[in-house]
Amino acid sequence: MTKGPRRPKETCWWNEEVAEAVREKKTKYGKWKKENTKEARKEYKKSRQNAKRVISSAKEKKQKKYANDLNDSECQNEIFRMA
Repeated sequence: MTKGPRRPKETCWWNEEVAEAVREKKTKYGKWKKENTKEARKEYKKSRQNAKRVISSAKEKKQKKYANDLNDSECQNEIFRMA
């Protein structure tokens, strides 16, 4: 058993664009479950694909930024903080 309050997990790649895509996906999911129609399901699937695409690109951008920072001579000691 751990002691202390639970800390929320943080992601370095989360930004406003990702938040908007996930928010839209959640609203479309709720609409689909409420209405239970084929059109609502198609809308949800499109928004889910969009959210996956946005998340993937955000993660890729952040990884490229970290890789470029590691190549920088000033940030050589940052590698130990990332781990």
